[in-house]
Amino acid sequence: MGDLVHDEDADRTGILSDVRKGVYVLRPDIGPGEWFCDAPDRLTLVVPREERRDG
Repeated sequence: MGDLVHDEDADRTGILSDVRKGVYVLRPDIGPGEWFCDAPDRLTLVVPREERRDG
């Protein structure tokens, strides 16, 4: 949790916040909201949690 990822299908970058029954829950890196990804192979790691300055 906490990794900054890019969702290829949604063409959005966000923070991985949870995994619920195999569905990845992402939130925008800026602003409110969330979206879901059930195909983790479409996610690309941008910045690991350990390297994020805001995390």
